[in-house]
Amino acid sequence: MRTYKIAAMGGDGTGPEVLREGIKVLHVLQEKAGFKCEYTNYDFGGDRYIATGEVLPDSAIEELKKFDAIYLGAIGHPDVKPGILEKGILLRTRFELDQYINLRPVKLYPGVWTPIKDKGPKEIDFVVVRENSAGIYTGCGGTIKKDTPHEVAIQEMVYTRFEVDRCLKYAFEYTKKRNKNNTLTLCGKTNVLTYVFDLWERAFHEMGRKEYPEIKREYAHVDATTMWMVKNPEWFDVIVTGNMFGDIITDLGAMVQGGMGVAAGGNINPEGTSMFEPIGGSAPKYTGKNVINPIACISAGQMMLEHLGEDKAAQMLDKAISDFLGSGTLPGLGVSDIIKAEMSTTKIGDAIAQRVQDM
Repeated sequence: MRTYKIAAMGGDGTGPEVLREGIKVLHVLQEKAGFKCEYTNYDFGGDRYIATGEVLPDSAIEELKKFDAIYLGAIGHPDVKPGILEKGILLRTRFELDQYINLRPVKLYPGVWTPIKDKGPKEIDFVVVRENSAGIYTGCGGTIKKDTPHEVAIQEMVYTRFEVDRCLKYAFEYTKKRNKNNTLTLCGKTNVLTYVFDLWERAFHEMGRKEYPEIKREYAHVDATTMWMVKNPEWFDVIVTGNMFGDIITDLGAMVQGGMGVAAGGNINPEGTSMFEPIGGSAPKYTGKNVINPIACISAGQMMLEHLGEDKAAQMLDKAISDFLGSGTLPGLGVSDIIKAEMSTTKIGDAIAQRVQDM
């Protein structure tokens, strides 16, 4: 039997609650699809930091490299200054495990409301491939004359051809495997960021012509991309972009697909350990109330299966999620909707697990 070693990181707030439901569903699914997940739990998060002053021990990174994947609940604690946990756990893990791809499906499920008028699941189904470890977020720059009228702040967007090429390679391969419209769109800003996105555009077309002639290549400025994601989301199949633009358009994508309650993402190292998580925060005010929506975390588990090569199981789970949301059981994805429907975090997990069991 195929066995995968998974690092389970519940994290903060409602993170452990939604992760529990994700693991519950995967447990049922593995029995149906013929694989096994072995979990090792880690307590990294706000409570550990408050108790020990330690965010992420140096030994943790080497330990995490030994796993097939990391399954994360949420990071963010109300009693810890913003940035400490996010940088110390999430960003450090992404950088030191070289998770250079952020993968964000933007898929509207049946029965889920979208703010985009007259668009449905047929029109809203694309994927964003975001470069995840370079660019402006690496902190290249600094300040001089701080807190004076003459203060100067510099933060530079830096990319190497190697970093660009490996991101594009992943995007082309993903488009090929997805096999929907076989169209890859480069999102950039070639009219203003003339150095960085000249590199991206040249590399994009060179790789496409030489290695992927069957993939249609398109280009869109980031401002046009945001407009078309709202006006004509059906135009997109796979979008590839840099770190900053990817951060922005994927949040828009989350709202297009119905909100944070269904948005999941993966931080991918195709040659190493990848991490999968719901996009929403830790929602600390709802901790322990069993009312938070676990679907995004369950969807992150579906992405993890796809990444591990368990395509059949991933398809089964996607169908189970789709059937549940399309059943009309939930009037919406928020806490008030869950309470109104007399559902709960646990009941939603049970319902999806039962659909898997009945397949």
